[in-house]
Amino acid sequence: MRERVRIYEVGPRDGLQNESAAIPTATKARFIDLLAEAGLREIEATSFVAPRAIPQLADADELLRVLVRAPGVRYPVLVPNARGMTRAEAAGAGALAVFTAATDAFTKANIGMTVEASLAAFEPVLARATELGWWRRGYVSTAFGCPYTGRVEPGRAIAVARRLLELGVDEVCFGDTIGVGVPGQVAALTGLAIEAGIPLDRIAFHFHDTRGTALANVAAGLDAGVRCFDSATGGTGGCPYAPGAAGNLATEDLVYFLDASGWESGASLTSVLAAARFVADALGRPLATKVGQAGGWDPGTGASVGRA
Repeated sequence: MRERVRIYEVGPRDGLQNESAAIPTATKARFIDLLAEAGLREIEATSFVAPRAIPQLADADELLRVLVRAPGVRYPVLVPNARGMTRAEAAGAGALAVFTAATDAFTKANIGMTVEASLAAFEPVLARATELGWWRRGYVSTAFGCPYTGRVEPGRAIAVARRLLELGVDEVCFGDTIGVGVPGQVAALTGLAIEAGIPLDRIAFHFHDTRGTALANVAAGLDAGVRCFDSATGGTGGCPYAPGAAGNLATEDLVYFLDASGWESGASLTSVLAAARFVADALGRPLATKVGQAGGWDPGTGASVGRA
């Protein structure tokens, strides 16, 4: 039996939050339905950040109310503070993620507070989520590099991750927010995290493909024992603080890589490609990801699979 790798889909939230054109709630809901139909079992649906901060996700309350929850699928939402938690709870959420970073410079630019202040803001949020029995994730952005301070020492990211675990998260996700990490750094960070007492099954990685290293970084993470990786169907998203950012690792590229490398993800590449084409059409642009353009490949016949 092939070993299982978790794909944590961030397309509906991280993938859409920086888009300039408004996307109808019904379109977002259909996109999420297609992702679930493709076999993805963790889909970050939206964010309860203040609507003025992220207008594209201002319909978070409405989206959760109309969303049809597929059995066995987790739909986390991003929650920044107690006010967001109140909204998420009222909208019927059942899992959440909180987000901070490894540097004060980035958190101040991104959410207007220091790392320490962000952790203080998360404390009541995570306490309430624990009380409700929700699954809880904590993001550590800029784990490899910061657009304001440069290279980040892995110990800084690990210290923040440990604080998040102490606050009650079930999983910490180290983010290569501006896409500067390389495989050796992934291996080093994972090794230091384990030495610091963070279990492998509570570590995830979020790689941006800004400089084309995302899949190589996934391979390094797999070799180090990590079994959860974030991706966005259609390769959407990116960091507004990283000029030229090419977006998140595409789910279709990740699924192809895992399938061809002998890992089990539970996702259907053909169906993920259908979802990728759907979101590309909704955004009014061609699907530009590698596997999106080439399709998968049948080694028995040599034919492309799932190509439009």
